Amino acid sequence: MSTPEAAQPRARADAPPHAEQAQGLRPDVSVVVPTWRRPALLERCLEALVRQTLDPQRYEIVVCDDGPDEATRALVERIADAHLARGLQIRYLPITATQGPAGARNAGWRHALARTIAFTDDDTIPDPHWLEAGLAAMAGGACAASGAIVVPLRERPTDYEADVSGLARAEFATANAFVKRSALMAVDGFDERFTSAWREDSDLQFSLLDAGGEIVNAPEAVVVHPVRPARWGVSLSQQRKSAFEALLYRKHPDLYRKRIAEAPPLAYYATAAGAVVSVLGLAADMPAAAGLGALLWFALTARFFARRTRGRSTAWSHVAEMAVTSVLIPFLSIYWRLRGALRYRTWFL
Repeated sequence: MSTPEAAQPRARADAPPHAEQAQGLRPDVSVVVPTWRRPALLERCLEALVRQTLDPQRYEIVVCDDGPDEATRALVERIADAHLARGLQIRYLPITATQGPAGARNAGWRHALARTIAFTDDDTIPDPHWLEAGLAAMAGGACAASGAIVVPLRERPTDYEADVSGLARAEFATANAFVKRSALMAVDGFDERFTSAWREDSDLQFSLLDAGGEIVNAPEAVVVHPVRPARWGVSLSQQRKSAFEALLYRKHPDLYRKRIAEAPPLAYYATAAGAVVSVLGLAADMPAAAGLGALLWFALTARFFARRTRGRSTAWSHVAEMAVTSVLIPFLSIYWRLRGALRYRTWFL
């Protein structure tokens, strides 16, 4: 005898589109892992996730492949098959309609089954107690929790390694965050205009706070974030991220000033001004002006170089990299800041 339609269980408003098929099977937490053609790093992350102390039937893993590529698919399917008998569900989700980690995470949480979403990255190593600690932090009714990120550093790190270590001091980073599905729905998830891994997590944090949500700390929910090797001159391409500062400022000016409080890079502007004055002075046959401009440019560039190398690696290749990039970074940073200000129509200098 069939059950009348009116008596069928109905999916909650915060449930995924296919939740009606999973009644009675819904896990407590869904882990969303965006990835892009890094199967070796992803495998290390997944091996840590399958060793969680949480009952394997209480969580699922959704790998969002922003590639997508067959090596990643094969890896996920192999690990999924190996743990299926334990009741652990690991799903592969190819992403073709988005670009960047924000879009991949949106696709992941929208396909996830649980009412709590745990976000991490493919280059992290979650602690075995990570999920249990995160769920415990959320038990008080908060809409989100920010876990602890450990970034191992050698005694004298490179400039890039020291920069990555800033994750350990971040208020809210999607390398280690837990968010209620209902809260994600309320703010429409991540803003996919953040096409790089930069400030999309701060935007989500600010959107949750603007909506009246409570975000708690989860210091016992730990992930380790080893620093990946970086190509020579990586700091130059990173300046593109400055454009997203303008987008974040436009959306949340008050919270940006309060939580980030990034002052305009006056030293960069002064460095660029010195170079411009020097060039114009030479063109106008004004040697005094050209000399003063060159002196200002050199002094500020030398100070910037000294600050970046203090306490850092003394390897000759790193020192040479710091010398070259210290000359170029002020100009690139200003360019991308102004480009972001124009693109997002905001006064952000």
